[in-house]
Amino acid sequence: MRNRPIPGSSGHVRAMTLLGEPVLHTPCEPVTDFGPALSRLIEDMFATMYAAEGVGLAANQVGVGLRVFVYDCPDDEDVRHLGHVVNPRLVEADGVTVRGPEGCLSLPGLEAGTERFDHAVVEGVDAQGVPVRVEGTGFFARCLQHECDHLEGMVYPDRLTGWRRSKLLRAARRAPWSRER
Repeated sequence: MRNRPIPGSSGHVRAMTLLGEPVLHTPCEPVTDFGPALSRLIEDMFATMYAAEGVGLAANQVGVGLRVFVYDCPDDEDVRHLGHVVNPRLVEADGVTVRGPEGCLSLPGLEAGTERFDHAVVEGVDAQGVPVRVEGTGFFARCLQHECDHLEGMVYPDRLTGWRRSKLLRAARRAPWSRER
């Protein structure tokens, strides 16, 4: 039995910020108000992430320039990791570097082989300001690094070079959701 509600069950689905929108490419501001508006934002982010069938979502992906992300992501052993981090800091990213397929809810339908470390540790606080430390390996480590990048104003194509980057950006320009169409 659950003693708490399912994350996102009381949230509202927000519009997704897409590649090219300024808020997605600007470093986010630290959260300073830990009141009801932050809890509502987190609930809305979970609802939006689930509606889009994602495994992680940063606040700037719903147009809010604050340092918050949510996740519901498996690792390579299929262990589910569920939670949120406010004012996160990527404090460790190490181990083997793995190039794997990476996508993003802000670039719907696209993915590219992106290098990420196989281990990551993020520290921050929860919605009440209580310190949290989240450690991940494999796919979950990729998710943690991806979401922290978003909060720095980066999207995964920024990590690509050469033909991978050119191919992805060309596909993004041609996508039905593109601002350049």
